Amino acid sequence: MPSRYPGALTQDWEPVVLHKNRTKVQDRDRKAVNQALRTGAAVQTVKKAEAGSNKKAAPVVNAKKLDEAAEPAALDRVSTEVKQLIQKARLEKKMSQAELAKQINERPQVVQEYENGKAVPNQAVLAKMERVLGVKLRGKIGK
Repeated sequence: MPSRYPGALTQDWEPVVLHKNRTKVQDRDRKAVNQALRTGAAVQTVKKAEAGSNKKAAPVVNAKKLDEAAEPAALDRVSTEVKQLIQKARLEKKMSQAELAKQINERPQVVQEYENGKAVPNQAVLAKMERVLGVKLRGKIGK
């Protein structure tokens, strides 16, 4: 049976280097930007919106309220009424904090903060707790 290759097969151990053609991009280094600013050339800065952030939405704080306040405004915490309702409903269903957290798809630390009254109320988390515990929690937020 004839072989496919007419000669002896050899291995080529010479390195192969592939170079990608660089597209022409304006200089982005600090020196070039400073030089352009000194000469008065147009420099465009673009901030990528939420690039690389993997954060949950923070509670909305009224910017005007913060501007008018002389001191930093303290965020509202879960009221004692709400934290007691969460604890009672959880204990009636014979659930641990970890089990409740698992059912509402949150960390156990979140449930613990709500029950201790240290959490800043989040309507989405309260809605999940209402659904699992069968108790009305929203609308009772305050100090």
